[in-house]
Amino acid sequence: MRKVTNEKITRIILHFLIWAVILGLPIYAARRFQMGSNFLLTYYTITAISALIFYINYLFLIPVLFFQKKRYRYYISVLAFVFFFYFISDFANEQISNIISKNGNSDQIIRQPGEERRLRLPPLQMRRPRFIIAVPNAHFIGYMSSSLFMVFLSLGLRVLERQSKIEKMQEGMEKAKLNAELALLKNQIRPHFFFNTLNNIYSLIGRNNEDSKNAVIKLSKMMRYVLNESGEDNKLLSDEIEFMNNYIDLMKLRIGSKTRLYVNFPIEYKDLMIPHLLFISLIENAFKYGISVQEESYVNISLECGENNILFKCENGLPESNNGPIFASTGIGLENLKKRLSLLYPNRHELEINRTKNKFEVNLIIQL
Repeated sequence: MRKVTNEKITRIILHFLIWAVILGLPIYAARRFQMGSNFLLTYYTITAISALIFYINYLFLIPVLFFQKKRYRYYISVLAFVFFFYFISDFANEQISNIISKNGNSDQIIRQPGEERRLRLPPLQMRRPRFIIAVPNAHFIGYMSSSLFMVFLSLGLRVLERQSKIEKMQEGMEKAKLNAELALLKNQIRPHFFFNTLNNIYSLIGRNNEDSKNAVIKLSKMMRYVLNESGEDNKLLSDEIEFMNNYIDLMKLRIGSKTRLYVNFPIEYKDLMIPHLLFISLIENAFKYGISVQEESYVNISLECGENNILFKCENGLPESNNGPIFASTGIGLENLKKRLSLLYPNRHELEINRTKNKFEVNLIIQL
């Protein structure tokens, strides 16, 4: 609402400034070149008629008829009011001619303050303003040319403004659709994340009560972070790193001696804003499919930060005891990530997924 109001105010100010220039220049020209007051009378009469033609078309005929697909009514109305103003223009032209004739061969000259000399102008027949047309056909042609120019100028300006408004509305609708889709994807992450985490905690219960308690505490911290996000999609990178560390600490509770875990998060970095829970699905999948209590397994996670970009790497083995071949499907989390990246960073991200028989690797580069 505020944006629309500001646009209207800007448009009004722009119109005002243009007309201020149009009305102010003749006064300067009259003083600068010693032109008579009859010149100003003629000029402002023609300008007033042109302004009426412009704004009647701009404010009424175009919105009411042209934009409402009543084109024939619009064309007839334009011709009607153009011819109507022709008679007014012809009448004004005749009155101005009479005024000039009554003034005789001299004209009242607009001077600079303090200027005493008087310039004798040529006889009326020689100095008749170009705007005062004695021949009716010539007056008609001149009037129609200027009137049609005003009609097409107002039509073109109004159409451009309407097209700009339509484009902005479409952008707003696309943005709303984008936000709705992103919100849906984020809501898909939460139950998926909590479901996997609760499964991990369940596997600890009965084996190690102390670890189970610590896992519940870690989970409560993560739930607080996920739920208390005040509807914003972006978070500080430092908050996301802390969240990922908490999740990794939780996963360490179920790692056996046969699993190697390597985590490399930066200590010093520019605290950029990034989408909420962007990397967690990759880390979830790595722990879900990459660790085994029976076989040698590993999970490698790293994050590198540039000035305006981020490189995230996640690699894990595919032990046969975890039915690695089943992981041929990317799953909900990875598909969700692909959709979010395409919406948030179109043409500004690279997602590379490499899978072999014994390894699954994801490299993600984001240009912020």
